[in-house]
Amino acid sequence: MLVANIKKNIVRLIGIAGSVACLLIFVTHFSFPTPDKLVIFLVFVFMIFNQAISMLKRILPFVLLLLVYESFRGFADELNAHVNYTFAPHVDKLLFGNLPTTYAQNWLWHGHVRWYDFVLYIPYMLFFIIPLGLALLVWKTRDSQYWRVVSTYLVLFFLGYLTFLLFPAAPPWMASDGHYIQHITRISSDVWFSLGIRDFPTLYNHIAPNPVAAIPSLHAGCATLLSIFVFKLYGKKWGALSLIYPALIYFGVVYQGEHYAFDVLLGIIYAVGAYLAAPFLLRLIARLAAKARSSLK
Repeated sequence: MLVANIKKNIVRLIGIAGSVACLLIFVTHFSFPTPDKLVIFLVFVFMIFNQAISMLKRILPFVLLLLVYESFRGFADELNAHVNYTFAPHVDKLLFGNLPTTYAQNWLWHGHVRWYDFVLYIPYMLFFIIPLGLALLVWKTRDSQYWRVVSTYLVLFFLGYLTFLLFPAAPPWMASDGHYIQHITRISSDVWFSLGIRDFPTLYNHIAPNPVAAIPSLHAGCATLLSIFVFKLYGKKWGALSLIYPALIYFGVVYQGEHYAFDVLLGIIYAVGAYLAAPFLLRLIARLAAKARSSLK
């Protein structure tokens, strides 16, 4: 008993030291919160409570599948080089008369970063933190719904990947650089440099980004799923509060030149579709697993 308690205390001390070290690294080398960095940090945090192994059993499959999605997304543009620059801006102009990005930048952008640019960009950086954070919260408070949440996010990501593969589309900033649309500023880049973000080597940094994965906006899709699940699992009060995040994302990605309004609308539709489709996929997987087990007996 004494030896077991000593081991637990040693693990806790390692967890505290590791958590503090991670926070210091994140603060002194401010960088994008990628899935692999988050897992390392979470391991140390859960070591403090002697739950690191339990956490990894739940979160690691989710993170590994996220990395698989990201690697697939990274070479999707190499499989289909026919990038579309005009469809989304035409839809935006049809719906709104002009590009909502132009309206927003004419209203708010004055050639330099202001406080609200940070308010709109920082939620954009939480792309991986929000799904992982929600997954952890549901695991600890609504465990029976954990795999429903995880599977829904994964369905959304891989539906997005299939769309990126079949219909690669340029974001507004790229279309502007190519003179397909009127000039807009990629405000997100200005905020990035203003924040002093610099990446240190991680597994995720070796995955090539896909610059033509604009349709649908998975930032909008993930933000939508957050509110859907908070409403479903935690009630109207918390659900209403959670709407702040998707509202910032919807407006922010359009204003910053990362997405058209059409991309955002499609991201919302994909999120709802993933939410409806995930239970059927889970039941299908369960049936196939049961058949596989019965055939082995």
